Amino acid sequence: MTGPGSLQRFTQPVQQWTPPLDSGQLTTVLDRLRGWTAFDGGALLDDVAAVLDDVPPAEGETAQLAERLREHLARLVTIAVAGEAERDTAAAQLVLRARALHTDPLPHGRQAAIGHLRRLGWTVNELHDRLAAIRCLKEAA
Repeated sequence: MTGPGSLQRFTQPVQQWTPPLDSGQLTTVLDRLRGWTAFDGGALLDDVAAVLDDVPPAEGETAQLAERLREHLARLVTIAVAGEAERDTAAAQLVLRARALHTDPLPHGRQAAIGHLRRLGWTVNELHDRLAAIRCLKEAA
């Protein structure tokens, strides 16, 4: 009998809630969030300009520039994959080129290193422009 002030009781068993991630997985997510930096189109264009300029970068800067360009490539590829840009054939080709260049080490010898930097720079620039054109990036810096 139910009357005012009495509660209806449910008798069906309820499964106990379990969190979707364990403590190790949560730590991994937290570490990735702490290491995340926002996309900086201005820095990308500065690095591209540095390697595609008529005057090649100083010898002591080549390794740092190569590393930054690889980071730009990795970020652009991640944006392309997340935005499903690979449906666009031009973007898909650029993503493949970016992945191949990303893994290539900086060659020894000044001329070979500058050539590699310029290939990295052109690929970063072309992928950036293509992602902006197909609206995977809100704007090109």
